[in-house]
Amino acid sequence: MVYGHSDPGRPHIVEPVTLKILVAGGFGAGKTTLVGAVSEIRPLRTEELLTEAGRPVDDIAGVESKTTTTVAMDFGRITLREDLVLYLFGTPGQDRFWFLWDELATGALGAVVLADTRRLEDCFAAIDYFERRDISFTVAVNCFEGADRYPEDSVRDALDLDPGTPVVLCDARERESAKHVLISVVEHAMLASAPQG
Repeated sequence: MVYGHSDPGRPHIVEPVTLKILVAGGFGAGKTTLVGAVSEIRPLRTEELLTEAGRPVDDIAGVESKTTTTVAMDFGRITLREDLVLYLFGTPGQDRFWFLWDELATGALGAVVLADTRRLEDCFAAIDYFERRDISFTVAVNCFEGADRYPEDSVRDALDLDPGTPVVLCDARERESAKHVLISVVEHAMLASAPQG
C-alpha cells in the first residue's frame, strides 16, 4: 500500500507519494494524446513536424493524418488521491529515438503500452522492452474510430502476453478513460511488487 508522508510541523497536510509512469507504444498510437488528456498541468511536449526527410523511416500507413512526432518525451502530472501523484513520461515511438528509453525508464513504477489494432505489431518492441527489464505494464488498446474492435482476450493472445498482464480498452482522448488506464498500471505494479507469501 502507498501512503503519503505527513509533516508534523504542518498538521493535516499530507505530502504525496510521487510515482513515475511511462507511456509507450508505436508511432501514432496516441501517447501524446493520452498524456495531454489526463494531465492536470499543461503537458510538456517535444513534438516536431513530420518532414520529407523522415518519410522513409516514419511509416504513416494507417495514421495518414499524423503531422507531428515526439522527439524526446511528453511530460504530465495527475493526482489520483490526496496522497498519490503520478508523473507521466510519454516516450517517442520511432526506433531512432529509443536511446532515450533507458533514461526515461529509470525509477519507473510501471508503464502503459498503447496499442492500435490497425498496427498492432508496432507495440511489440515496447512490450519486449518492459518484459526484459521486469517493469510492470498494462496494455491499453486505443479504440480509434473506424478501427476493428477485439475482445481483450484476443488482444492478449495476439500479443502473447503473460496471463497476469492487464489489457484494457480506452479512448486516449478522454480523461476518465485515460485515468482508468493509469489506475490499472498502478494496481498491477503494486500487486507485482507485493511480497509473495
